[in-house]
Amino acid sequence: MTKRLTAKHKIDRRLGVNLWGRPRSPINKREARPGQHGQRRGKVSDFGMQLLAKQRLKGYYANMGERQFRRYYQEALRRKGDSAENLIQLLERRLDAVVYRMKFAITMFSARQLINHGHVMVNGKRVNISSYQVKEGDVVSLRDKAKTMATVQVSTETAERDVPEYIQVDHKDMKGTFVRAPALGDVPYPVKMEPNLVIEYYSR
Repeated sequence: MTKRLTAKHKIDRRLGVNLWGRPRSPINKREARPGQHGQRRGKVSDFGMQLLAKQRLKGYYANMGERQFRRYYQEALRRKGDSAENLIQLLERRLDAVVYRMKFAITMFSARQLINHGHVMVNGKRVNISSYQVKEGDVVSLRDKAKTMATVQVSTETAERDVPEYIQVDHKDMKGTFVRAPALGDVPYPVKMEPNLVIEYYSR
C-alpha cells in the first residue's frame, strides 16, 4: 500500500494543483507551496517542467513508486505508436484506475485499498493486485460484502465526477466493463497532464 495514503493532500500543495479535483484539497484555500518560502516561484527550466509533469502523473495514480512508474515508461516505448499515448493507456488499464473511473471508490487511494482487501473481481475472479492490466471487454465487479459498504455507496452517488465514455458501469449491480483503451483527450484529468514531457524526462 502506498506510503501516502494518509497524506495525499500534501501532494496537491507540493505540486501546486488540485490533482484530483477534490473540494477538500488544501490548494482550494491556499495556493502557496508548503514551507517557509512557498510563495517564491522563479522561472522553471525545461528539466523542471519535465520533472513536474512526471510528478503530477505519477502522483495522480495514487503516488506509485518510481521503479514501477519507470517500467510503464519502458513498456510505452516498446509498444508501437505514440509513446505518450501508450503511457496513458497503460496507466488507465490499471485495475485501481478502472475501479476509480467506475466510481466504486472516492479516490485513487481508496480504490487501491479496495483491491488490496480482496473486494474486487475481474471476470468473476478475485484480483487483489492494483497494477493488474485490464483488457477490452473485461468485466470488473465488487464482491457482495463490498456492495453494501458505506464508502462505496457514497462514491457511486458523488457528483464530483462522471464515468468516462471508455467505461460502462451499472451501479445497481456494482459492475462495469472496460470498453476500450482511451486516448489522452478521453481521460477526465482535473489538471493538465503532459505525458510527452514525461517521456522526455526519462529519455534524457
